[in-house]
Amino acid sequence: MRIGITGHRGLGADVTAQVRALLAARVEGYDPADLVGVSCIADGPDAWFAEAVLARGGRLQVVVPAAEYRAGLPDWHHPVYDRLLAHAADVHHTGLAESTSEAHQAGSEILVGLVDELIAVWDGKPARGYGGTADVVAYAERTGVPVRVLWPEGAAR
Repeated sequence: MRIGITGHRGLGADVTAQVRALLAARVEGYDPADLVGVSCIADGPDAWFAEAVLARGGRLQVVVPAAEYRAGLPDWHHPVYDRLLAHAADVHHTGLAESTSEAHQAGSEILVGLVDELIAVWDGKPARGYGGTADVVAYAERTGVPVRVLWPEGAAR
C-alpha cells in the first residue's frame, strides 16, 4: 500500500503534538511489509509522516519538487531532510530547478500519481497560495485517489 502525505507547515506546538500522534496511529494500521510512504519531506507533516513510516518498518519514497527545493526549506530542517532523503528507497524528481509554488504543485501531482491513498493534514480551508494542501487534496479527488483527512478536533492554524 503506497500512502502519500500532504499537510500544513508551521503548526503550533500543541497542534504539532496532536498531528504527530494522529500520523503515528494511522501508520500503525498498516503491515510494515506492505507499507510505502511517499513524501516531499518538507518540515512538518511531510517529515513526521516519513519518520513514522520508517519507525513502523515501512519503506520511504521521496518526491523532490525542484533542484533548489532543499534550499527553500528552513535551515533547521536541513539535517532532517538529508537524513530522510538518505533513507529513501526511491527518489522522484519533477525536473524543475526553481522551488516555486508551481514546482511544489508539480511535485505533489507526481506524489498523488504514485499512491493508493493520500493523507491530508488539513484544516479544510482553501489554500493560502497555489500548491497548498487544499490544491493537493482537490487534485487527488479529481484523479480518483482516496483522501483521508487528519486534523485534530478544535485545532487552528
